[in-house]
Amino acid sequence: MDFQYFIELFFGGLTRGSIYALIALGYTLVYGIIELINFAHGEIYMLGAFTALLVAGVLGIVGFPAGGILIVAALAAVVWSAAYGYTLEKVAYKPLRGAPRLSPLISAIGMSIFLQNYVLLAQTSDYVPFPRLLPEMEFLDYLGNIMGPSDFLILVTSTLAMVSLSLFIRYTRMGKAMRATAQNRKMALLLGINADRIISLTFIVGSALAALGGVLIASHMGQVNFGIGFLAGLKAFTAAVLGGIGSIPGAMVGGLVLGIASRETMRMPWPLPCSSSSSSSVPTASSAKRKCRRCSQS
Repeated sequence: MDFQYFIELFFGGLTRGSIYALIALGYTLVYGIIELINFAHGEIYMLGAFTALLVAGVLGIVGFPAGGILIVAALAAVVWSAAYGYTLEKVAYKPLRGAPRLSPLISAIGMSIFLQNYVLLAQTSDYVPFPRLLPEMEFLDYLGNIMGPSDFLILVTSTLAMVSLSLFIRYTRMGKAMRATAQNRKMALLLGINADRIISLTFIVGSALAALGGVLIASHMGQVNFGIGFLAGLKAFTAAVLGGIGSIPGAMVGGLVLGIASRETMRMPWPLPCSSSSSSSVPTASSAKRKCRRCSQS
């Protein structure tokens, strides 16, 4: 295996691992507060991707600049998915907070199935193309097939999101309340912390991070589907367990390690619109898009 192949493999895994880390943070935040595995979290990721797709389509019709479409679509997806996460906690989990542990687990699985079928019926079972909104970044040209604009955006955005979350948890008043609730909820209540509000905030933050990951992967892959949240959710849950469920730094590291180690980095996980494959390099999303543009021009 030559050095260029290794570098492409590494950055492909790092890109995918950053997405896993964003989703895994939602799992570990919720588990750290209420010791619940939110199996509907992957569907929030999927809803974020579809929300961005719908908003981008509307903004494109009205002639909004391409550079601003992705930003506005991402913000809309984050807000909308955060609202879904808040509603999910109030409807599916809060009424079962004092119930045996199996009850909220069954509720989580039921909400996952419901959201999948809801999007399936509201949209389609096919893969839906996501518009290409990122401009060409000339400073990445010298990297060749190693990193494209979408890879660069994923790495930068996910890094900023993870650092911001760490600072929020460590230094803000709400972050300290979240840590206190995770450590001892009864004692936190005695100290005047509103545990219900903290739990709702945890679902909101986790859902927002998952939605951000959904928008990034949709822009990276160029297509979305109602089933993308299930597999991504399982892998992100694995990453959270790998890093130590309940540990925020562990979820970040676990996602990156899983992405780099995964065999998914050696091939495209979704069908490509172009079947040409005459390159000796690893088939990344950015290189696949370049092949398709070359085919369309020939």
